[in-house]
Amino acid sequence: MKASDWIRRFHRWVSIVFTLTVAANFVALAQGRGAPPPWITYAPLLPLALLLFSGLYMFALPYLARRGTRRQLQHPVGEREAPLA
Repeated sequence: MKASDWIRRFHRWVSIVFTLTVAANFVALAQGRGAPPPWITYAPLLPLALLLFSGLYMFALPYLARRGTRRQLQHPVGEREAPLA
């Protein structure tokens, strides 16, 4: 499996975890017992940070691939064929 496929799958699973932690946060707030415990309040932050980095990587992939393709198409000066006379 390529690294980009692994990161895409990781991003999907982390998004599910993030959604569940946010839902748990809302449930804790809706119970009306005052402020929820800090571990529930701050639980979405780690998945959110992971989503940020994996999302930025996936966002940059097409631009990095385009740059790599452009470099492959360019030939060094010494490797060009001589024009036919």
